[in-house]
Amino acid sequence: MSKTILLIGTLDTKGAEFAYVRDLIQARGLNTLVLNAGIFESNLEGDINAVTVAQAGGGDLGQMRAANDRGGAVRIMTAGVAKLVPQLYADGRFDGVLSLGGSGGTAMATAGMRALPVGVPKIMVSTVASGDVAPYVDVTDITMMYSVVDIAGLNKLSRQILANAAGMIVGAVEQPRPAAEDKPLIAATMFGVTTPCVNQVREQVEAAGYEMLVFHATGSGGRAMEALIAGGFIEGVADITTTEWCDELVGGVLTAGEHRLEAAGQQRVPQVVSVGALDMVNFWSMATVPEQFRARNLYQHNENVTLMRTTPTETAQLGRIIAEKLNMAQGPTVLMLPLRGVSALDAEGGAFWSPEADTALFDAIRTHLRDNVELVELDAHINDAVFATALADRLLQLVSAQKAN
Repeated sequence: MSKTILLIGTLDTKGAEFAYVRDLIQARGLNTLVLNAGIFESNLEGDINAVTVAQAGGGDLGQMRAANDRGGAVRIMTAGVAKLVPQLYADGRFDGVLSLGGSGGTAMATAGMRALPVGVPKIMVSTVASGDVAPYVDVTDITMMYSVVDIAGLNKLSRQILANAAGMIVGAVEQPRPAAEDKPLIAATMFGVTTPCVNQVREQVEAAGYEMLVFHATGSGGRAMEALIAGGFIEGVADITTTEWCDELVGGVLTAGEHRLEAAGQQRVPQVVSVGALDMVNFWSMATVPEQFRARNLYQHNENVTLMRTTPTETAQLGRIIAEKLNMAQGPTVLMLPLRGVSALDAEGGAFWSPEADTALFDAIRTHLRDNVELVELDAHINDAVFATALADRLLQLVSAQKAN
């Protein structure tokens, strides 16, 4: 059965470009489904017209045309695209999605792409793809392709770029999924300074018949993990490295936002949580560290990343936050404390060794944690084998018990 590609675009301004891409895809034997998010009349008809998109976004196309408010129109059409695209996918109408546009078209199309499951091919050819694409991609698997020239007519260069994009989406949807045994998924969080612990946990978890997805705790990593948990993909969580809360609290550059540590509890997914790398806040190069922090204990991780040791006041706040988040959990939850240090730098003689700060963290957790969360304290460092073994064993017990019920 032939695959179908969804094309999302503003056909009133880029009809020729979309017709060119559509024809290339159809020439390869695939079907196309064209969604028109443009405001004004177009020579290219969309299978899903602009009236439908505007209505889905809560607007009236006639009124939008009369108002001549581009910003307002983009907001309405973006909302419409975000609503319609996942509905079309759920109805089995397409297998992959391709779009091309400037900043407005990129905002509209990627709003729909972000609403799709991970794994659905998503390609965005954009004039803004060479800059900061985080607002468009967020924590999804959208592929951003820089258009090099503006998407304003067909020429020798743009035809080649658009042809490449068409070939990419065709290849992506026709690529057979490699044969592999589908195993239940365990999610884990890691930083370089907690890698020994996570690696050992992974070995134990995978030896027990699970597959472990490791997320780098860089803000986007934590949010990606939370999204997959909320989506029902994950059967257990080894949230070893909760460091993103340091950046959220203090003002670092790798925050995962205020809802970090919520999804597993809300979805009743068994979780074993620890306090990995709560000794550090992240900044980019040393020159980017805010002036008010220049006198703090700073560590140059590399020329692009600078770490700052959290203070006892900050770790006490972090302990309270971690406890309060876990207190809300509706599923099996264990919090494990490594009393001899929370990262590779927080070891005796290390750059961030601070028994005072760690004690403030642990005491705050003990004070605020409720009885619905099991608290386990080990006289070990987070990267000690005994700690990783205990964490993996407890997680496997929780997941096994959940399955039995």
